[in-house]
Amino acid sequence: MMINKQVLLKSRPKGWASEADFEILEAPVPKPAEGQVLVRNHWLSLDPYMRGRMNDAKSYAAKAEIGEVMIGGTVGEVLETHDASFKKGDFVVGMLGWQQ
Repeated sequence: MMINKQVLLKSRPKGWASEADFEILEAPVPKPAEGQVLVRNHWLSLDPYMRGRMNDAKSYAAKAEIGEVMIGGTVGEVLETHDASFKKGDFVVGMLGWQQ
């Protein structure tokens, strides 16, 4: 069984974000349903706006909730597909989160 590592926001940083503000969870990778694909992220974009999403204040970007997977731009490879638009081995770009 494949395991997915996820980076969750654990607490709202005061000043610089640190390792203590995040939690890494491991969970089984669910099988994709009809119309879904399974993607393994290869690259993750860490952008300045993400620090603002960690705050509880109103901003131009929606805040991340405590216990939620951090979201960011990713490039990943399709490992399994149940969608005719994609084939195994395709590379895709999306906002898929800080996870494998």
